[in-house]
Amino acid sequence: MLQIGAIKLLLTMKLKLLTVAAGIALLATSITATAQKVLKEGVATYTIVSPLGTNDTKTFFRGDTSATVTQQGPATIKVISAGAGDYLAVLVDVPVASMKKAAVASPAEMEQYQSMLPEFTFTPGTETKQISGFNCKRITVKDSKSGSTYDAWITTDITLPANNISQLYAKAGGTPVQFQTYIQGQLITATLKGVSEDKAAPSFFKIPSGYDKISMTDLQAMGGKQ
Repeated sequence: MLQIGAIKLLLTMKLKLLTVAAGIALLATSITATAQKVLKEGVATYTIVSPLGTNDTKTFFRGDTSATVTQQGPATIKVISAGAGDYLAVLVDVPVASMKKAAVASPAEMEQYQSMLPEFTFTPGTETKQISGFNCKRITVKDSKSGSTYDAWITTDITLPANNISQLYAKAGGTPVQFQTYIQGQLITATLKGVSEDKAAPSFFKIPSGYDKISMTDLQAMGGKQ
């Protein structure tokens, strides 16, 4: 009788251990799924610090196409990019002046623009902290052209496609959350404030009717360099 009781006790303990193990595995799977959330379409909100000041900007993304919208005084600026430097358009809308201009970079301008970009390499660190609710890890960023180095913070909580703000960090090993980068040759600091799964219509990534088409050179001459 004692032997039978001991066997029953052992089976009960094994069953409990299997239940606990299954619960732990389920929890681990849930955590992993959360940590590896991948978005291919949505909206990323950044705080941008530049020589022009500090403002918030929204970047709508859809695959490898993105459109960043920001407000500069009375002007609404939209920068549309696609692919790895395949397309770039800057739209300027100034309602008080009844002005709508759209500049599309020519192949030669795109080539020149790409040649001006820094070449970043990334070295992972061990320091961690939370930024905007994301679990982040510090990395060291080096521009092999100038020799300049920067600290940046990336996360693996979420994966987003590279956009026209984060494109230089495509090989950083995670989604950049707080980082320095260049926008049209201008050094800026960007902080990812949040991400939503809101979707923009396909037409949002195109130049709508009513815009006067000009060259990038014309846009820069207007003082609209972005």
